[in-house]
Amino acid sequence: MEQEHHHAHSHVHDPKEKKRQLNRLSRVIGHLQYVKRMLEADEDCSAVLMQLSAAQSALNGLGKEIINEHISHCIAHAVEHGDTAAIEEFQKAIQKYL
Repeated sequence: MEQEHHHAHSHVHDPKEKKRQLNRLSRVIGHLQYVKRMLEADEDCSAVLMQLSAAQSALNGLGKEIINEHISHCIAHAVEHGDTAAIEEFQKAIQKYL
């Protein structure tokens, strides 16, 4: 099993942005709980797939927000301070995400 390495660079997230992202994630979790109930109730497979697609789109949107926010703040800060390890770590994370 591959061991994950996390570089400990310091960064602070905008509290409003963080709250917005957490709210989006909570909505996705609620959506997935609804999909689970649909499966438990043997609802139409087409309807389940449509709901899964919506949840997947919401997760992708959240991922894009996190990427943009990280580039704008954390990576910009890392570049200013020559923190190549933080940049490399983020590049690896992007590769896994995509």
